Amino acid sequence: MDEILVETTGRLGRIRLNRPKALNALTHGMVGQIDAALDDFAGKSDIACVLLTGEGPRGLCAGGDVRSLYLSEGTAFAERFWRDEYRLDARIARFEKPVVAVMDGITMGGGVGLSAHARHRVVTERSRVAMPETGIGYLPDVGATWLLPRAPGETGTYLGLTGEPMAAADAIYAGFADTLVPASALAALIEDLCGLPEGAGDAQVAALIRARGSDPGPAGLEAQRAVIDRCFASDSVTEILRALERDGSDFARATRATLAEKAPASLVLTLDLLRRGRTAPNLEACLEREFQASLAMLAEGDFREGIRAAVIDKDRSPRWSPPTLSAVDPEAIARWLEPRAAPVFPHDRDPGGSPARRV
Repeated sequence: MDEILVETTGRLGRIRLNRPKALNALTHGMVGQIDAALDDFAGKSDIACVLLTGEGPRGLCAGGDVRSLYLSEGTAFAERFWRDEYRLDARIARFEKPVVAVMDGITMGGGVGLSAHARHRVVTERSRVAMPETGIGYLPDVGATWLLPRAPGETGTYLGLTGEPMAAADAIYAGFADTLVPASALAALIEDLCGLPEGAGDAQVAALIRARGSDPGPAGLEAQRAVIDRCFASDSVTEILRALERDGSDFARATRATLAEKAPASLVLTLDLLRRGRTAPNLEACLEREFQASLAMLAEGDFREGIRAAVIDKDRSPRWSPPTLSAVDPEAIARWLEPRAAPVFPHDRDPGGSPARRV
């Protein structure tokens, strides 16, 4: 079965992720096929808009195919995969024609990279958007360290460290999505997009989406904003945990319990990357840092153990190393940010950032 379905209907170029039994998990081959489809659509003057959707009822994309990373030797395969994936994420963000991504159902990890950088990001009442990587000994990648620091207040810090899923209203509030379109109206929206007139651009696409949109309701993140801003303001994970303990609210206690399950080194690295992302000049600079850190975590960190526990053995009992925050070495975290492969974007300069922060 083809992993990617590409078709043209009217003035709409469609890209459909087609691994529904695997929740459309993104393989390296799919990355290349999506890139080739964008090449084709970019060169066709009759294509006014590109639409990205996932096949099956469960979601757009549950993330990258981490099983293939686990089974690979060393980091050579991961380097090729991530390099191509991150370039694709950046290309979607800069694509010359409007890209509409429908984040219906589960949209996590690599699925966020494909969709949250698009110019028109649609969620439904079934959407569950998340970057849950700290729970598998990894980091929020695919440009999440660009997106999360730009969420209101410290909500991005909270989302990046906890990996908590966002429903539609939260995804819009945090800047990962733009409009809620009910799942029942998606077919009509697609038909609208197919009928775009010649020369249509972003304004016309946005108008069609708004016409099918609905009120997402209140965002739970906004309701907890005061606690989140107060407790997640520190540059130290240890201090964040202490602040949550001092707060003592039900939300704070639940959040502290969630953080206790994550890989300690992943939490420290993620917080460092999120703080650096605040002053990054562009998405590409964040992707570049994520790329180098990802290779380090696969080679030396908890990523393989996290995949083993969640995907391979499925025992849900990862053995983190180090097992506690107090044992995390800030110098080791700093080394994970050093270049260990050729840059993803060789013509962009990564300005670096401040030294690794306190544990």
